[in-house]
Amino acid sequence: MTKDEILLAQKEFLFPAVFHYYKEPLVIARAKNQYVWDIDGRQYLDFFGGIVTVSVGHCNDVVNEKVHRQLDTLQHVSTVLVNEPQAALARKIASLTPTGQLTKSFFTNSGSEANETAILAARCYTGNTEIVALRHSYHGRSAAAMALSGLSTWRLGPPQAGFVHAHNAYCYRCPFGLTYPSCEVKCAQDMEDLIRTTTNGTVAGFIAEPIQGVGGYITPPHEYFSIVEGIVRNHGGIFISDEVQTGWGRTGGKWFGIEQYGVTPDILTSAKGLANGSPIGLTVARPEIADSVRGLTISTFGGNPVTATAAKAVIDFIEDQNLLANCANTGAYLRAGLEHLQQKYEHIGDVRGMGLLQAMELVEDRKTKAPAAAEAAAIMEAARENGLLIGKGGLYGNVLRMSPPMNIGRSEVDEFVKLLDRSLAACQTVPAGARA
Repeated sequence: MTKDEILLAQKEFLFPAVFHYYKEPLVIARAKNQYVWDIDGRQYLDFFGGIVTVSVGHCNDVVNEKVHRQLDTLQHVSTVLVNEPQAALARKIASLTPTGQLTKSFFTNSGSEANETAILAARCYTGNTEIVALRHSYHGRSAAAMALSGLSTWRLGPPQAGFVHAHNAYCYRCPFGLTYPSCEVKCAQDMEDLIRTTTNGTVAGFIAEPIQGVGGYITPPHEYFSIVEGIVRNHGGIFISDEVQTGWGRTGGKWFGIEQYGVTPDILTSAKGLANGSPIGLTVARPEIADSVRGLTISTFGGNPVTATAAKAVIDFIEDQNLLANCANTGAYLRAGLEHLQQKYEHIGDVRGMGLLQAMELVEDRKTKAPAAAEAAAIMEAARENGLLIGKGGLYGNVLRMSPPMNIGRSEVDEFVKLLDRSLAACQTVPAGARA
């Protein structure tokens, strides 16, 4: 198909709900390592990795060789039959979970399904029904996952009962107008009042992303989760850590983002980077929680031998290449580059994140912190013109998101900073009438 034929088919035969970052959709034809090429042959440095999914580089040779071999051996049998790749992956994951307490896995096809499974398990285990999530969160596109999400942009259809939303730890835009650390983490302390006033006083669980991805890489202070976890447990609930974007070493030095906060969840969910682009969802829990899900359940493609092989290969590659350390070290180098740009450009209000999960929040004025959504859109377009792909997020659409493959080095970061600097310089002024 030609480029025009592809775009026409996209318009005529796909749901219009599929969104694109750019004024003209970008048609990607191939990719390798940290680069992608469009259908016209133009190269781009990919610093978003398929929305935090390409964890070890596009078309990774080591991973794909194992996938190809599995394709020619056993492609699919469903979970009603046992296969070695699924069992081997589950055993490996059990050896990596925080403090080794989460040892039983259920595999699905996406983060949405993983979170649905976690909610089901929390309700089965506790006997309670209500779930606490966070404002500015994103947990997927299924009905319950959208009900969990705290962003109006991503909530379609009617609301569902059984979900309430607590204040998140958005220090840059504190919902209480306070300043950390003198605030004494008021947003976490407010969980007690939320449960007492918006639920029946008992909850099944609390679900949170250690760093809110779609929300704009909102990064809580260190003590936030320990405070909230204690309150939730006092009201009968368990803690679910949504690691769809923060898992597998991306935050640096640890396998999972929640480990950065010294808290051990009862259930952990993941997807995206676990299989480097193959569709996968993971719900791993303490044995007694997993065992509470009684009766029959199935995921037709969950635990698929090909995808399970890809996931195990990704984990092995991360270990072999010591990418947890690379995320910490190269992530710090990336952070320094972003902070240098912040000093140079007044409309960069905040730089935040961990490891190779970094963001810049753009504002029209640093004092008022008025969101600069038009500037963010303009910079995205300029970056594309300069051969750079980045992401965008946040409730106001004013946060630039960076999540490159976890095996990049400093030379790629240098290239990125140069291209982003050029893009920022091209967009220093956006006419007032063009602002969103």
